Amino acid sequence: MTSAGILAETGSPPLDARSKALRSTVVEAIVAAGRGHLGPAMSLIEIMRTLYDHVLRVRPEEPLWPERDRCILSKGHGCLALYAILADKGFFPLETLATFCGHDSILGGHPEFGIVPGVEASTGALGHGLSIGIGRALALRMRGSKARIFVVLGDGELNEGSVWEAAMAASKHKLDSLTAVVDYNKFQSYGPTSEVLELEPLADKWRSFGFAVSEADGHDVSDLRRALEKVPYRAGRPSVLICHTVKGKGVPDAESNADWHHKNKLTANELTTIRSVLGGG
Repeated sequence: MTSAGILAETGSPPLDARSKALRSTVVEAIVAAGRGHLGPAMSLIEIMRTLYDHVLRVRPEEPLWPERDRCILSKGHGCLALYAILADKGFFPLETLATFCGHDSILGGHPEFGIVPGVEASTGALGHGLSIGIGRALALRMRGSKARIFVVLGDGELNEGSVWEAAMAASKHKLDSLTAVVDYNKFQSYGPTSEVLELEPLADKWRSFGFAVSEADGHDVSDLRRALEKVPYRAGRPSVLICHTVKGKGVPDAESNADWHHKNKLTANELTTIRSVLGGG
């Protein structure tokens, strides 16, 4: 197996201080709000970190800069990972995370375009992010822009037929400015993806829809950076990066545990353990 195909659960490096700090931000927001999707956010941290630290051309001080790259979080329930990195990059104050899901907060349980600086689409109803990204890519092409579109999808979300309708449209229009990034943590809300609705052979599925495909360890920033900095993988074709991740990564009891998909009421012992592991307490 090449470095591009190393599975996160067998080859990921230990989490560094930055990855732990971002996870701590997510946990504390959930504790303050008493709600939120912990597991889905934790598998996203290195993906979002790599995109915003190394790949996306964005301006936090000018969120609607016309030539910015667009990152659409299609799996909107994982929004705390996006909020954590947006705050870290300066799109809005870090203190705003403490208001997550609160009355009059800009930070809802799913991201809203036009409300949260840096959020590119209102998502949460699964299966629509790729279609939105295609529309944006076509519009940018029509005006001669070189801006790129990255759409982050959940693996359970790939059960939605609308994803594959969008995939056909992306290849039909030869949208090589579009990259789908799949958070392949092998779990969805009610169990393993292999039991709910088998996705394999996933890479071959995307190829059959006209995408150029690569794979990476979704918790290895170096591997993610290598893969994301190479897009488009083939001129005239949309790209997809399949990121092998672990649901709940960084929180031992939550890792590969579907019970933590919706879990947001943490016991005192659970919180003490999590803070100890992540260095937040």
